Amino acid sequence: MRMRKKSDLPHKTCQHCGLPFAWRKKWEKVWDEVKYCSDRCRSERKRGDKPAGEGAE
Repeated sequence: MRMRKKSDLPHKTCQHCGLPFAWRKKWEKVWDEVKYCSDRCRSERKRGDKPAGEGAE
């Protein structure tokens, strides 16, 4: 199998921080269910914290 460029992989936007993130092999079977770019964003969202950048003035 040939290597793919990262730019050729599907992308999503994180529901917590709003940053784009690319498909990962470990998300292969659950890609439709992935909402957050990292464990940190996922855990902060569960706690109800505001995304980084909101109200930070």
